[in-house]
Amino acid sequence: MGARRASGNKDGDRRIGRRALIVGGAAAAAGTAVLARDELARLWWRVPGVEKPREPGAVDHAGARWVAASDANWRGADRPDDFGIDMVIVHVTQGSFDSAVKAFQDPGHKAATHYIVGQDGRVTQMIRELDVAYHAGNRDYNERSVGIEHEGFVDRPQDFTDEMYEASARLTARICARYDIPVDREHIIGHVEVPGTDHTDPGPHWDWDRYMQLVRRARTGTA
Repeated sequence: MGARRASGNKDGDRRIGRRALIVGGAAAAAGTAVLARDELARLWWRVPGVEKPREPGAVDHAGARWVAASDANWRGADRPDDFGIDMVIVHVTQGSFDSAVKAFQDPGHKAATHYIVGQDGRVTQMIRELDVAYHAGNRDYNERSVGIEHEGFVDRPQDFTDEMYEASARLTARICARYDIPVDREHIIGHVEVPGTDHTDPGPHWDWDRYMQLVRRARTGTA
């Protein structure tokens, strides 16, 4: 009787093992199918001729005004899923706010940033953060950064107003919060610091110490 009992347990174990394998395999297959479906649902828009849907006029920064840049000055993406965002790049327009907007709406300009901050503190968004803006002059840096233009000229320190610094710092702090970007000078840089660029902005009169202090303060408030 004991031997039969042992033999019966082995058969039962085998049956349970086969059943677990079948059930486990089915569950794994189902899980794989769900992942594949989710991936297809997220990436279907990359099929040639299909565009990812956009909500007209949507902005990523509360209080920003939406003005669309020319399609020639950016490319559609699905950041941070396809390209991680780990950097903010500071630019200066070398012109007026309106001239920067006009340039970014010009398909022949071949460049644009995600945001423009005016001397009065107004913020205009021209490209969604999930998309890649042509602003850094370096493909890798374009794909992993958000670009912010500031109205003014690099050789005129008076152009960098209190309102501009504070509005830009709030914007940068919220970008850093969204993508868990460290608030330091390795991840918040000037255009001049991008490898291979021939630009000098934001120039010697941009007060980095003041700006980083404002960003840190705003980041703490955001957290």
